[in-house]
Amino acid sequence: MLRPTVLALLLLTAPLTSAPAQVGYPPERSPYRDLEFKQEFSLITGWYAAGRDPVGIAPRSGPIFGARYEVRVGGPAQFTVRLAKVLSDRRIVDPTRPQATRFLGTESWPLYLGDLSLTLNLTGQKSRRRLVPVLNSGIGLIGDFHGADVGGFRIGSQFAFSFGAGVRWVPGGKWQVRADLADYLYQITYPGSYALPASDSTSVLGGRSASAWKHNAALTIGGSYLFFR
Repeated sequence: MLRPTVLALLLLTAPLTSAPAQVGYPPERSPYRDLEFKQEFSLITGWYAAGRDPVGIAPRSGPIFGARYEVRVGGPAQFTVRLAKVLSDRRIVDPTRPQATRFLGTESWPLYLGDLSLTLNLTGQKSRRRLVPVLNSGIGLIGDFHGADVGGFRIGSQFAFSFGAGVRWVPGGKWQVRADLADYLYQITYPGSYALPASDSTSVLGGRSASAWKHNAALTIGGSYLFFR
């Protein structure tokens, strides 16, 4: 009688002893992979979609290209430096002329962007199915390195706030592909001449505020080289 009883107990407990092996994924089948490298350098290109300012004379949308550098600073956080150039143009107006002849045409007016930000990997220091979604926020400068036009307008150097999100595709090895969407928020300030009436008693501002905040989107894709484990 003892032998059948022992056999029955072994059969009942067998599923319990094997259960822990069924929890989670076997390492070779896990959708998560460790991010091995601590730094990355990326070349990026894409499109800069400028927000319209009230007067319509700020630099407009155009191609954007540049570079970014990221280094891991702890946990899911990375410190990011980004530099970019926008091939933009803008409308030129002469505020001393009447409204009918005030518009003088368009002129090439490149913009230069630079910002420092903190980037968070939403999957920590791992990828999920080779993808890493990210969020970032920072502050920087936007400038035109361009002299004032006939009406005294120029961007000069303005503080800009940046916000964004993106996704990194990390297939393995020292290369990755990334796509990012950023919002650059900066202030446009119009020269005093825009508020003065011309010979037809109209002005460029037409009673509008002498400054305005602009949201500007940038959609970029890029390739990255990963280094330093």
